[in-house]
Amino acid sequence: MSVGCVNPDFKDIKVYAFVGAAGTGKSQRAHFVADYLDADYIIDDGLVIRRAAIVAGRSAKAERNQVRAIRRAMFEFEDHRRAVMDFFRKAGECSVMVIATSEGMAERIIKKLEMPLPARIVHIEEVATPQEIARARKERQRKGQHVIPVSHVLVRKNFAGKMVGRLRVLWKTKAPYEGEKTIVRPPFSFYGDVHIEPEAIEQLVAHIASRIPHVGSGAVARVHSTVEDELCIDIDIRLSPGDKSIIAISELVRQKVARSVKYFSGLGVHNVNINVVGLVNL
Repeated sequence: MSVGCVNPDFKDIKVYAFVGAAGTGKSQRAHFVADYLDADYIIDDGLVIRRAAIVAGRSAKAERNQVRAIRRAMFEFEDHRRAVMDFFRKAGECSVMVIATSEGMAERIIKKLEMPLPARIVHIEEVATPQEIARARKERQRKGQHVIPVSHVLVRKNFAGKMVGRLRVLWKTKAPYEGEKTIVRPPFSFYGDVHIEPEAIEQLVAHIASRIPHVGSGAVARVHSTVEDELCIDIDIRLSPGDKSIIAISELVRQKVARSVKYFSGLGVHNVNINVVGLVNL
């Protein structure tokens, strides 16, 4: 892993990573591995977990589309990232285990949270047999179910899909929820990569704009992204003002485009610039 910028507040945090492909049973073994590493906290899908209780963050499985879920798990929403960082500032010296689907993903999460590089990386193959991994993959593909290393009592407000069961490990502890896991079925699949071509967003924007009253057909959109992977959208439109001013119509277009793109793509919208290039009679 390459060296990132470590926040001075986190220099005393010891970081571990638990890595394995999606659906191989990482969350099911999370408590066992964290106990083995003596990790105080688990970071999994945007949540900070301690003894099967959610102590900070928000679950990626609370999102209703895959793009937002991935961004949530990677701490790309600033308010989410800041809240988790503030939690660890207050926690002080501790140890954290980051669960990720690859070393690259673990690195990105750790860098986003400005934490030190992991002292150790544990791969799923070290704690599960090939047969167990194959069985976990088959279950994921067949049922679309996920395990969250959190008690079912604490899951409902952090999850958008269906709760379908719960598990408990064999050992007993004094902590009320430690060792509990919840089986859930998200409203979408976490399998596969997601790639949205800029042209698809541009076509969506043009379609949305053309359906707004007083806007002529043939709107042209241009899209590019910021450093934070949010969209900057420029739209060229022709208007027929009628009983509304050009400024009022342009503001309506800006608001509807921003809302619709966020809703349909799950991507953040940094700004929408409206360019009125002409007037038409509708």
